[in-house]
Amino acid sequence: MKGESVTIEDLRRLMAEFAKERDWDQYHSPRNLLLALVGEVGELSEIFQWRGEVPRGLPDWNEHDKQHLGEELSDVLLYLVRLSDICGIDLAKAALRKVEINAKKYPVHLSKGSSKKHNSSETTNNNMNTKEVDDDVTGSV
Repeated sequence: MKGESVTIEDLRRLMAEFAKERDWDQYHSPRNLLLALVGEVGELSEIFQWRGEVPRGLPDWNEHDKQHLGEELSDVLLYLVRLSDICGIDLAKAALRKVEINAKKYPVHLSKGSSKKHNSSETTNNNMNTKEVDDDVTGSV
């Protein structure tokens, strides 16, 4: 697959085969995979921790640092793909659906050029106005 386009399905198959060959399926429960994913996100965060704002394309980074970043991003992606597979979630379809949901939630005419989070509804609770809290991050897909 080197040099070719790779799909999420390709990665799913590779990860399933990788785990099966090593008899690791017994350890790949949703909980264990989620905890491993969180650990990898922590390692990814460490790369950026003390760098301040970083411009797109990472122009000031050396090749070693970029390679390390690619490895940590890959770890996060591979655990996410494996977790979705073990949970029976078609990650590609779920991601496309989420983009559609976010497009409705953040219409261009209300969101363009703004980082403000808008709430999809307001509710009244105990005679007090409270806004529904949503766990999405502005602009996340």
